[in-house]
Amino acid sequence: MNLRLINIKQLGGVHPPDTIALRGKALDHFPFIENAYLTLRDGKIEDFGPMTQCPQDETPTQDLTGRCVLPAFVDSHSHLVYAGTREQEFNLRLKGASYEEIAAAGGGILNSAGRVAATTQNEMQHQSSLRLERLIASGTGTLEIKSGYGLDPENELKMLRTIKALNEVSNATLVPTFLAAHALPAWAKAQGMNDASYTKYMLDECLPTVQNEGLAGFLDGFIERDYFKLDALQHLIDASTNSGLPLKIHVNQFYDIGGIQMAVEAGALSVDHLEVMSPEALRALHGSDTIATLLPSCSYFLGIPYGPARELIENDCVVALATDYNPGSSPGGNMQLVCNMACTQMKMTPAEALNAATINGAAALNLSERKGSIAVGKDADLLITKTIPSLEYLCYDFGTNHIQTTILGGQTQ
Repeated sequence: MNLRLINIKQLGGVHPPDTIALRGKALDHFPFIENAYLTLRDGKIEDFGPMTQCPQDETPTQDLTGRCVLPAFVDSHSHLVYAGTREQEFNLRLKGASYEEIAAAGGGILNSAGRVAATTQNEMQHQSSLRLERLIASGTGTLEIKSGYGLDPENELKMLRTIKALNEVSNATLVPTFLAAHALPAWAKAQGMNDASYTKYMLDECLPTVQNEGLAGFLDGFIERDYFKLDALQHLIDASTNSGLPLKIHVNQFYDIGGIQMAVEAGALSVDHLEVMSPEALRALHGSDTIATLLPSCSYFLGIPYGPARELIENDCVVALATDYNPGSSPGGNMQLVCNMACTQMKMTPAEALNAATINGAAALNLSERKGSIAVGKDADLLITKTIPSLEYLCYDFGTNHIQTTILGGQTQ
């Protein structure tokens, strides 16, 4: 589709084309052009600028008077592909059971693993495609999706193949991550495995197929006191070095066991969650290229602390926002709501939140050259809002979908 959008109220996310990510004070600037135009051609952004410079040629136009345009959201941490739901556990938590207690009783990740094992790839893809359609309608254009609910080689590969199949039929950009260490299953315990030996087994068994079939772009593990400890993280680091798949690590959700320091030293692309932070962890991230990905909707749903966004920003960290969309701790994937929570609960400004949900999210997936900002040559992944007063209104007025149209690769969804 070739199209020129004209009379745009505010065209936001107009960063210099060589911008990879923003940190510190730079994060608090979401640059925009008032009364703008933008031209889409062959799935890319061809040009843009103020209406006073709008070309007069035969390109079809769409008048967006009163509406804003910005890059589509980049959700750099999700578990969108899964089977079934876990609202029964939600009820148990409301009656006093903790996340850890539910997991110890066979709920949580183990519950989802049982459902994945009992569900065909086609059915899992169907369920996931319905979720994806809702996310696209609320503005998500790029979505990282992790495996991790298989817990054995057969079902982890089934999940990754489901992500690949979904990607082939969607205009959204889906980025697969092999979550090799998510929970220790009963069969592994019965074989005498611990968290570290299980992690190595899963990596050894799955990585050859993952690489042969192009099933994942990243490796991940849930590094936590009661899940996978630093020996398991070392296996992930070694596998990353040997395979060339960068690391995106779950860490510091409930406890600080030194995972951030180790991940940063190993050159992890991102460390995600960070609800519990020590001074040592903050020092490790200070000025680092490892991206701090915060997941406020998980904190909201579980009633746990929020990531210390202000401290991270003041420590010159690159901060991204994502949904953690999953059936147990964040059963929702609306990035507009995540931006609102970032502002109200983590005291980020709207500019910081919008940057963290677009250009920094793209950086957390190594996609800065294609996604996350308005720049000539980037993918035409765009959001057209409904009539709103300003771009900041997206973060201010919550509970309503303010996106009128999502354009992905130049195609209206």
